[in-house]
Amino acid sequence: MPTDHKESTFYLETLGCPKNQVDSEKIAHYLRDTMTEVDNPAAADLVVVNTCAFIESARQESINTILSLAEKKQEGAKLVVSGCLAERYGEELAENLPEVDLVAGFNVAVNLSISPKKRFLRSADLPQQTSVTSLDLLELPRSRPDTPWAYIKAAEGCDRNCGFCAIPSFRGKQRSRSLESILEEVTAVGSHELVLVAQDLASYGKDVSGSSDIVNLYRTLSAMVPWVRLLYLYPTSISEELILEMANGAVPYFDLSLQHASRSLLQKMRRSGHAKYYLSLIDKVRQINPEAAFRSSFVIGYPGETEEDHDILLDFLEEAQLDWAGFFAYSKEEGTYAYSLPDETDPELALVRIRETQALQDEITFRKRKELIGSTQKVLVDEKGWGRSFREAPEIDGKIALPNTLPVGDFVDIRIVDSTGTDLTGIPL
Repeated sequence: MPTDHKESTFYLETLGCPKNQVDSEKIAHYLRDTMTEVDNPAAADLVVVNTCAFIESARQESINTILSLAEKKQEGAKLVVSGCLAERYGEELAENLPEVDLVAGFNVAVNLSISPKKRFLRSADLPQQTSVTSLDLLELPRSRPDTPWAYIKAAEGCDRNCGFCAIPSFRGKQRSRSLESILEEVTAVGSHELVLVAQDLASYGKDVSGSSDIVNLYRTLSAMVPWVRLLYLYPTSISEELILEMANGAVPYFDLSLQHASRSLLQKMRRSGHAKYYLSLIDKVRQINPEAAFRSSFVIGYPGETEEDHDILLDFLEEAQLDWAGFFAYSKEEGTYAYSLPDETDPELALVRIRETQALQDEITFRKRKELIGSTQKVLVDEKGWGRSFREAPEIDGKIALPNTLPVGDFVDIRIVDSTGTDLTGIPL
């Protein structure tokens, strides 16, 4: 995407999950070789939108953002749409959004001095001799982040076939990075906390050797960096060895991709597991470390979801006592197994069920936060006046208010003195 003129400027806007954020950081690093980044789309020669296409609401947000930036950009500036929406609906976007100069699928880089003949490009479609080049986003270098923590993408794609998820159709099969590649990036970012992400992190390395190598990766990184946090763990892929490593580690934080608790509904989702298994897993962790924190997310309103299924989920939440949980309405996605399933749940009923589950979880979360008052916690100062303990993932969970005098990037021992909703207040010891 860069031009040959150093004075050219670019603006990059990112939508979606942490995995998209990593992609954007690498795109920005690549563009900075020949362009200057600005924080105002009206001052940019190139405006790039890294989009999300996971569910309908995310797609609509992406479209709205594209149209908004098309109005804000200066005359003559190029507008490029990249990311999941570009890869999944590229032809359609190119045809229906004349405001967009180029729809660039994953790993495509375009020299703005030459106009491509096609307005939609995928790296797999590129001829050998072209003004358009193909990059590997997963392996691109990146700049040191402004925060004392950094997302690290360990793998791309997913080999699972969950009934509601279209990600494998546009992100492809799982492709794990080498340990050497990850270590090189970790050295470059120089962060005090690493947040490892992937579509199916517990299966890291399985596509290469036939078995997961996540324990070795976790051990290696934990020897280099004070905090290592793992996100997006498929529950039935978590080994006893990984449980022991994480529960006894500096960040005993388990982000479990549960999606529901009803065995029959999970089978319809093409997922393994059920409430009893999940509770035994959580109990196993708590026996090793009673202070361990848990987060999960749940799909509400999947086709065929009954009141009995919903009651099973409510009972599970009450018994599991998770620290954090998110609830999302089922989104009907083309190309998925669930797309043609009968017995669709009424959207209004799904919203009622979401409100019920969220209310129960809020009560649990707020109470667990209050129980921390008086305790001593080790926190990483993220920004002036705010920090996190091992219990809070960045940008996802609550935070801890701190004195503004504490240096950003420091680890500090504090005493929790107050609780407000999901957030806490602490003072240094």
